Amino acid sequence: MSMYKYVREIWKSPKSNLGELWQKRLIEWKKQPATVRIEKPTRIDRARSLGYKAKQGYIVVRQRTLRQKRQRPKFSSGRRSKHMRRRKVLNMSYQWIAEQRAQRKFVNCSVLNSYPVGQNGRYFWFEVILVDRTHPAIIKDKNINWICTERGRAARGLTSAAKKSQRDN
Repeated sequence: MSMYKYVREIWKSPKSNLGELWQKRLIEWKKQPATVRIEKPTRIDRARSLGYKAKQGYIVVRQRTLRQKRQRPKFSSGRRSKHMRRRKVLNMSYQWIAEQRAQRKFVNCSVLNSYPVGQNGRYFWFEVILVDRTHPAIIKDKNINWICTERGRAARGLTSAAKKSQRDN
């Protein structure tokens, strides 16, 4: 078996396999800001399968989202009580929301893909793979330079998480 297969087996049940390290990570991530750029992916097997390469122009961001905040914000004023209802954003998964937030934070980059890395009672954490569209190494690479012309993939629903959540509804 390759190394990535062993890593994949560990990540099938990280709470039992990683033990104390898993708890320490979640506590540390909870104290960090919502969007954090990281040097290397936490789940290297998943990142590589989704298109990540350890070269210039690729950025990995850990994005935190609240688990219960999938409703639109409440109106401040100007409605009667019958029309003060808040409807759920039903057609968006937490992963898609995380991709959009990472896209807004890193404007010059396009979202390639994302994957979950953790959750507790309050938060979900996703790692989002971003590609710098203007980096010379990306422009020269014929396998990934298609993304140089794509802007706002996450916002337009072109990532795999967005397509999946659109298909489910």
